[in-house]
Amino acid sequence: MNAPIALERAATVRGVMADARVTLDITRLLRRAAYATPSGIDRVELAYARALLALPDARFQAVLPGLGRMGYARAALASLVAQLERSWAEGVPLRAGIVAKAWAGLRAFPRTEPGAVRLIVSHQHLDRLDRHAARHGERLCVYLHDAIPAQFPEYARPGGAERHRRRLRNTARFADAILVNSHATARAVAPYLVEAGRQPQLLVAPLGIEPHWAVRTAAAAASPPYFLCVGTIEPRKNHLLLLHIWRAMAGRAPDATPRLVLAGRRGWENEQVLDLLDRCPALRGHVVETGRVGDAALAELIAGARAVLMPSFAEGFGLPVAEALAVGVP
Repeated sequence: MNAPIALERAATVRGVMADARVTLDITRLLRRAAYATPSGIDRVELAYARALLALPDARFQAVLPGLGRMGYARAALASLVAQLERSWAEGVPLRAGIVAKAWAGLRAFPRTEPGAVRLIVSHQHLDRLDRHAARHGERLCVYLHDAIPAQFPEYARPGGAERHRRRLRNTARFADAILVNSHATARAVAPYLVEAGRQPQLLVAPLGIEPHWAVRTAAAAASPPYFLCVGTIEPRKNHLLLLHIWRAMAGRAPDATPRLVLAGRRGWENEQVLDLLDRCPALRGHVVETGRVGDAALAELIAGARAVLMPSFAEGFGLPVAEALAVGVP
């Protein structure tokens, strides 16, 4: 995600981000530091952290149970960002000692300055948000990535729909500005603003692509033909449709059927999909699961695919589509 472009767009929210001292919430980065691979939202928070580290007056914070709002040292964040970029590219988790050192960057939160902006670019603790952000004249800017659990509770984990509704309601009640990644997300958020009777500034700031995604290697282009589906194997992503298509193709012409590569971990409530993956003879040799893969391997998989397939029932943005188009993959 190209955060400098997103920050430039965010700065155009008049009176909220422009010429203000920004405090970025990096709670999610701390919580995800031990993970080997990032989610799309992880990538967004990492990109914003990298971009704001280039601004000398930016500050950083985390909100943690039992500790509340804590400051975070700039040098510790710079080190964490560099470490995460390497570990997530390779798909290898950080060593326990590095993770412990990252947590040691917490500090007492400095006094809030009037006119400062608190920026939250993940959904972290939005369900517990209150008017505290407005004390001492501080303003709040929130990035919402989707409203999917509230719109489509049938695809959410148990309890996830109501928790996300709280996030959306709190954002509508307390935020001075809201960033969203697409016009579709903006439309989904709008009813919550009407319900709250408020009109915070709403800006569509689409996600960008890191430069290393836009390189298609000769080796990737020469790979045996395969199609790629990227994302956690969960009902919303509609892997079931692809597996039925591949089973039909393999039944008609097994020797001419290309591979289907599924890049992503196994998620929840997937009995039918997992039964097909584990027990369907027709799919063996035609469907390959990679599990979690690092960003470098994922970029190679996307670049080498005949096409990236994304038959999701709902998406807030759909970053793999942009990543594929960046390298000319349908």
